[in-house]
Order: sequence, then C-alpha cells, then structure tokens
Amino acid sequence: MGEKEMSFLDHLEELRWHLVRSFSAIFIIAILIFSNIKFVFNEVLLAHLKPDFITYRFFCKFFSSFGVETSFCDITFNQTLQSLNPTQQLMTGIWSSLILGFILAFPYILWEIWRFIAPGLHKEERKKSRGFIFTSSSLFFLGVLFSYFVIIPMSVFFFYNFEISDSIENNFKLEAYTSLITNTIIGVALFFELPVVIYFLTKIGLITPNFLKKYRKHALVVVLILSAIITPPDVASQVIVSVPIMILYEISIHVSKFVIKKQERTFSNS
Repeated sequence: MGEKEMSFLDHLEELRWHLVRSFSAIFIIAILIFSNIKFVFNEVLLAHLKPDFITYRFFCKFFSSFGVETSFCDITFNQTLQSLNPTQQLMTGIWSSLILGFILAFPYILWEIWRFIAPGLHKEERKKSRGFIFTSSSLFFLGVLFSYFVIIPMSVFFFYNFEISDSIENNFKLEAYTSLITNTIIGVALFFELPVVIYFLTKIGLITPNFLKKYRKHALVVVLILSAIITPPDVASQVIVSVPIMILYEISIHVSKFVIKKQERTFSNS
C-alpha cells in the first residue's frame, strides 16, 4: 500500500532509478560489444556483403529449384566502405555498439518499465501483465530476425546493384551503410510491436476492432508503399516484406477484439 501512496516527487525519483538501471544495462552491453567491435562488424554488421550469406544462398537454391535464373547465385559486392574523416570509424563503432546494446537489453528495459508500472496495478492485473515482457520481447526479436535475414539482404543487394549509368560507381560511406543496417533493424523490430501497441490503445479506448477493419485497405496501401521503399522494386520482394506485416495487422485486430470482449464481460458481471 505504501508504494501507491508515494508522492509525485517520489514517483519521479523511482522513475529516475528505473531509467538509470535501463541505461546502465545498455552501456554495459555496448562496452562488451565495443571490446569485440572487429568481430561484430565483420561477422554481423558487414555480413550482408559476403556472397555466401545464408539468405543469398537460400534464394539461389530456391529460384534454381524452379529453373529460374537469378543473380543471387552470382553476387559480387564492393566490400570496401569509405571512412571520410579521422573520427568516423571510432564514432561509428561507438554508435553501433549503443544501438546493438539497446537491442540486446530490450527485455531488461521492458522489465524495468513493468516494475515501475506494476505497483499501480491490482493484484489480478499484475499477475496477467507478466506475459507482457515475454510477448513484447518475442515480437521485438522476431522483427530483428526478419529485418536481418530478409529485408536487409534484399536492400543491400538492390542498392549495390542498382545503377542509372555505367559511368557511376557505387562506393558507399561507412556511416551510411551502418545506418541502413541499424535503422532497418530497429525500425522493423519496433513495428513488430504493433499487436502490443494495439492492445494498450484498445485498453484505453483509442482504438476499436471496427476502426482497424475500416482502415485495413488503407493500411495495406501504406505497407506496400513502405515495402517498395525498403526493398528492390519487384513484386516478389514486396510480397515477402508485406505479408508478415499484414499478418501482424490481422493479429492486432483479433487482439483488439479480445480486449473489447473482455471489457464487456467485466462490465456485465459488475
């Protein structure tokens, strides 16, 4: 009961310590990553520049099994990236380590958020909300894997091979390349949190299943546009990216329905 009677300043102090612990977790993991930065870059962040990357081999075998010729079987990349100022490699290494630190610390950050919110919940609500950490973390890492093994390889393959003239050579900056990788991972991973976001928006009455159904076609158009931006301009690539996102949207509709039905049962029983 004491926690619920805390003053506003006490709540701010409590929030501050949750934030301190969350940022500390990110920094500790980032330091560990930075201490192995060469391995991380060669084997993780620059792995998509290797012709034998698992996604390229899969697409090669997949298309070849149907007798379709594909350039995925004959990939060549210019694996040299440009560092145009003295501090570029250091700053890129630090920034990449922090982003990867955030990704790996995500479940702990969610746990700290839950610990801050939990005292204000009823005992039954607190018990049911424990699955929030597992569900959110699972969706987040599913998004990380989807972006890393599907979206990023197709994007790298497209951007490295797209040309408007034979007189122009693609020679990318280190900062631009790593930003493409890290921003895509973070963006897609957070987008995979859509069902969780819809759950809470429905809970507070801002979203309804009917609203999501009504704008389903609009959502499909937006997803197709985003898919066209982040993938090569062919139908197959857009479908590969769009289908999982639309599945998440449909799951979100059912999540919203579940919340509404649960609220109706609660009101009818009270």
